[in-house]
Amino acid sequence: MTDEKATTEDDLQIVERLGTAFGTIKSEIGKVIVGQERVVEELLIAILSNGHCLIIGVPGLAKTLLVSTLANILDLKFARIQFTPDLMPSDITGTEILEDDQSTGKRVFRFVKGPVFANIVLADEINRTPPKTQAALLQAMQEHEVTTSGQTFKLAEPFFVLATQNPIEQEGTYPLPEAQLDRFMFNIYIDYPSQNEECRIVKSTTSAMMHDLQTVMSGAEISELQSLVRRVPVSDHVIEYAVNLARATRPSEPGARKYITDWVSWGAGPRASQYLILGAKTRAILDGRPTPSVDDVRRVARPVLRHRIVASFNAEADGVGSLQIVEKLMADLKE
Repeated sequence: MTDEKATTEDDLQIVERLGTAFGTIKSEIGKVIVGQERVVEELLIAILSNGHCLIIGVPGLAKTLLVSTLANILDLKFARIQFTPDLMPSDITGTEILEDDQSTGKRVFRFVKGPVFANIVLADEINRTPPKTQAALLQAMQEHEVTTSGQTFKLAEPFFVLATQNPIEQEGTYPLPEAQLDRFMFNIYIDYPSQNEECRIVKSTTSAMMHDLQTVMSGAEISELQSLVRRVPVSDHVIEYAVNLARATRPSEPGARKYITDWVSWGAGPRASQYLILGAKTRAILDGRPTPSVDDVRRVARPVLRHRIVASFNAEADGVGSLQIVEKLMADLKE
């Protein structure tokens, strides 16, 4: 009993420390990125939940800058992969090279690790490369390891893939398959800045001002916080709400709402329920609370469910997207 009490007190101290660090991270990112508080919060929730993010926004909204700034603040090894139509899987995972062994005089193969062997991997414009190369990330994202030539290499922890995608210029792009989309915890949409924010962006980016960023957290501290998230208790009714919300997106579910059967081809799978709870847990401790509420589930529902609902032709004809379906479901589904 004494050990449990000591563990609880230690966890509460970590939560308090995290709240302070979260404020510092936001202020440090604010030195470089103007606005986008929601995007920053969702990125941190995904990282502390040990999840990957797909970031969607039109060109020029600082998607790449945001990710590289975050990597600097978190003192993590950062790698950027520019996805292009001619990119090969080995350009991501690594390749074997033939070299002379000085001790034996024989020629041997040596594996040279690719850019995926980093803590934060920025997959820039991930939909510009063919499915064969996109699939090279699948094992890394799910298992945190890479297998090549019969050998398996573990990736350093923590490990996150933060991918960007351009919602326009669809020529020469390869949409991500549902199986890969489902491996992203969050689909984060970056919108245009407000007029005041855009004025601040133009003012700061056209001056000679340089930003000195402070390192806030190390990889070991992030791994510790990820373990803490798993230990956060959740009440049964919060879990039930998350499961009900995910199941309500499925047109094959008994008692499915008419607009779901009309507008949805495929709904969210069980991974959505898991990410709703993990995201709610992380949001609660970032806010200094020991357990999440239904409101926390609702706050992370949009980025969790947006890319897991496949809208039907009827929805497209009615001008309805997956986000509107999520909004309508949350309005209908009470606690």
